[in-house]
Amino acid sequence: MRKIALSIIGLGLITGCTVADELEQRNAESAAVAMEFMKALKGELQAAMQEGGPVNAIQVCNMRAPEIAAGFSEKKGWTVARTSLKYRNPDNAPDAWERKVLEQFEERKAKGEDPKQLSYAEVVEADGTKTYRFMKAIPTAAVCLTCHGEKIDSSVEARIQELYPEDQARGYNEGDIRGAFTITQPM
Repeated sequence: MRKIALSIIGLGLITGCTVADELEQRNAESAAVAMEFMKALKGELQAAMQEGGPVNAIQVCNMRAPEIAAGFSEKKGWTVARTSLKYRNPDNAPDAWERKVLEQFEERKAKGEDPKQLSYAEVVEADGTKTYRFMKAIPTAAVCLTCHGEKIDSSVEARIQELYPEDQARGYNEGDIRGAFTITQPM
């Protein structure tokens, strides 16, 4: 491990780039991808809502959101996804690291931090492999309450139950942390 660290430091000195610079760059790139993901998903959700209402928009989260994430993952060579403490799709359940960060986001929000500004990054080592991990909170907007709020229309409810029989993603209020975009980059 010491040899790898020295190699990284040595490479940084040769190229004029420090480890801190590399992490800052990874953070900026991850934040940019999270924002692109959010904009793409929001745009498709808004179009689906206009075209066929909330029942139509559920299909965007069900089919298009994973496709958008897969597209970013393939383009960047990273793992790009969404997760939540109260997930709708079991494929989006948080791993232990993500759960810890989501719980920290909740604590930070409780102390007054704006969910729109919450993000976290860390280099994690597991089984001798280092990865860069990044998460950006997804705040609950008013429009999200149509499918994720406390009161859900019966037609929306029926479609959610059809697609997500194990749904936990309800009971949110505007401004709550709905979940997070999560990015893993190989080091």
